[in-house]
Amino acid sequence: MYARDEFLDGYVELVRAFPLISIRDDEHLDAAIAHLHRILAIAERSAAEEAYLGALSDLIETYENQHVKFRRPGGVEMVLHLMEEHGLLQKDMDFAFGNKAVTSAVLNSARPLGLTAARRLSERFHLPLDVFLTCTAETGQNGPAES
Repeated sequence: MYARDEFLDGYVELVRAFPLISIRDDEHLDAAIAHLHRILAIAERSAAEEAYLGALSDLIETYENQHVKFRRPGGVEMVLHLMEEHGLLQKDMDFAFGNKAVTSAVLNSARPLGLTAARRLSERFHLPLDVFLTCTAETGQNGPAES
């Protein structure tokens, strides 16, 4: 029973420091996220801390799903981000687009990112295909069928 008491004591202490109640506004959200980061910074978390993190994460996710609008980046924007993150140059992307001219056109938004290129990028970066497909407001469809 000692382990259970230790768990409950630790959990109650966390709840006292930052109560697990519905997040009411953006200021409260910021405080919840800051508290979450403090606990995430602990190298070896206890079972109580892990349980508390799960509950706090659920509260944050619920609030964000209802109140925070995230802008989804377009396919080309995602490619540019991945290039920066992985230290890649434009020429390193020819594998996806086929040649230097097409790569340049796509990365400069003069040509849409096609399905074939999106598939290659998806495989290379181990990301879902839809990350690279930009939905257009006019048609509700993704980019061209093939490129």
